[in-house]
Amino acid sequence: MISTDIKRILMDKMTLIQNPGLHNLILVGPVKLPIQMGDRVAEFKWYTWLESKDPEATPESVLDSLKTMNLADLQQSSVLVYGDFEHSPEALVRMHSICHTGDIFGSKRCDCGYQLRQSLRMIAEHGSGALFYLAHHEGRGIGLFSKSLAYLLQQEGLDTVEANEALGFEDDSRSYEQPIRVLETLRSRPVTLITNNPRKLASLKKSGLAAEGHLPLWGDISDYNRFYLATKVAKSGHIPQETRAMA
Repeated sequence: MISTDIKRILMDKMTLIQNPGLHNLILVGPVKLPIQMGDRVAEFKWYTWLESKDPEATPESVLDSLKTMNLADLQQSSVLVYGDFEHSPEALVRMHSICHTGDIFGSKRCDCGYQLRQSLRMIAEHGSGALFYLAHHEGRGIGLFSKSLAYLLQQEGLDTVEANEALGFEDDSRSYEQPIRVLETLRSRPVTLITNNPRKLASLKKSGLAAEGHLPLWGDISDYNRFYLATKVAKSGHIPQETRAMA
C-alpha cells in the first residue's frame, strides 16, 4: 500500500483528463529529463498518460491499484542476432531491459541508452552474439507509467530502489523465463553475458541460462546519473567501475 505522504507527492503531479463518450486519461508529469543532444544536454519535461476504462477512476484510485495493473505486460520483446550465433564457439549476449527514456530520448538519468548502443558494438566487434530487447522490463518490471511516478519520487530525494518500493513494488520484478527459452531455441552452446551485475548472471544461470561468465559494461557516467549508478552498486550488487577490469 502506498503511504499517504507518497500519494501527496504524486497526486500533485497527476491530472485527470475527462473525455465525454471516451475513456478518461490519467496524465503524469512533468518529470525532469536531461537529454543528450550532440555535444550538449537539454532538459526536457516528460509526461506519460494512462487510459482508464473505469469512468470512476481518479489519480488516487489508480495509485491504489497500481501494483496489480501489470502495466509492463502490454508490450512485446525481440532479439537482435549477429553472426553465426547458433554455431559460433563463443558468443556475447545482452539481456537489455527496455528504457523508453534512455534508449529512445537519450535521457542522462540512467546509462541504459549507452549500454544498448555499446552492447551492439561489442557484439558486432566480437563477431557473434545477440541482444534481447525485453519490452516488459520497463522500470525493472513496473511499466512505463509506474516508472514516471518513481522518477517523481527520485526528484524528491528517494533513490531508485526506494522509489520502486515506495510504490509497492519489489526493487526488481523482472522475469527472464521467456528470453531464456528463446535463447535455448537459437543456440545450445554457452554464452558470455554482458552485464555489470554478477547477481543477475547467477539468477539467470539458476533459471537455466547456459553462461560461462560475464563482461562488465560501464560508461556515460555524469552528474545526472551518478547517484543512480552508485545505488545500483550499493543495493543491487553491481560491480563498481574501478574494479571492472578485474571482473
